[in-house]
Amino acid sequence: MIDPFGRTITYLRLSVTDRCDFRCVYCMAEDMTFLPKSDILTLEELDRLAGAFVRLGVRKLRLTGGEPLVRRDVMTLFRSLGARLGHGLDELTVTTNGSQLARFAADLFAAGVRRVNVSLDTLDPATFAAITRWGRIGKTLDGIFAARDAGLAVKINTVALRGVNEDEFDALIAWCGQHGFDLCLIETMPMGEIDADRTDQYLPLSLVRSRLRRTWTLEETGYRTGGPARYHTVAETGRRIGFITPMTHNFCESCNRVRLTCTGMLYMCLGQDDSADLRAVLRRGATDDDLTSAIRAAIARKPRGHDFVIDRRHDRPAVARHMSLTGG
Repeated sequence: MIDPFGRTITYLRLSVTDRCDFRCVYCMAEDMTFLPKSDILTLEELDRLAGAFVRLGVRKLRLTGGEPLVRRDVMTLFRSLGARLGHGLDELTVTTNGSQLARFAADLFAAGVRRVNVSLDTLDPATFAAITRWGRIGKTLDGIFAARDAGLAVKINTVALRGVNEDEFDALIAWCGQHGFDLCLIETMPMGEIDADRTDQYLPLSLVRSRLRRTWTLEETGYRTGGPARYHTVAETGRRIGFITPMTHNFCESCNRVRLTCTGMLYMCLGQDDSADLRAVLRRGATDDDLTSAIRAAIARKPRGHDFVIDRRHDRPAVARHMSLTGG
């Protein structure tokens, strides 16, 4: 699949649910209304759509949510998708808040998953509870270490929040170095109404990086995982640190990704509203050729880039849908 700007699409982020057992302040409102079950694709439908993308050239598949591991029987889907590894699919991964990892880490490894991204914005229990609203750091830490012990490579994802965790990045780098984890810092993105002032949350990673250089030696590296992060090696720890900067540095020129929601909506760009309704195609009794045609038509509309901005006048999100619906 090649988009109108010559970019080859090889990476699908597949949301399996909009539900989550946390209510992170940068991701969703505390009083969320989730989708009715009839709107959500079945595991079999998700598997069929994923298979269509693999046939069209997707090599990396990441399951997301919401929190993907709260979806009932989700390991059935992991096992089915894992059977495609070596048969068109090169990598199967997952992004999780870690709350369920202690239960599922060994099963994920058995299904073919070798890397997991775990959201962890702080090492302080009180700050963790404040950011996640419903989370408890002990469960997430237990999950992280269970994943490591099961043989999974762990990358920690940390959203940079002004006035919340900006004094903790040195400690996170040291902790990740101690335990053998890579770290990725992420700028908060203006998606969905969240009961908070985004101008207060936003912290540019250009500023964070300059601060980190006072303590750490950040060496340039060409390492890539297929996503938008730009990585450095931390000389003092030997681990990598990545920076995802949708606001301060548009990374769209190398975009190789599309996102499929748990409702079957295909978003060609995280920061645009244009989408293709693959659920409607699927539930009309689509053949494999029908799915191929619908996907190709959508890729032909992939835009050059996103329009993320922080609206400081009206504090409006650039995109109305929540990240939990689109897929983290």
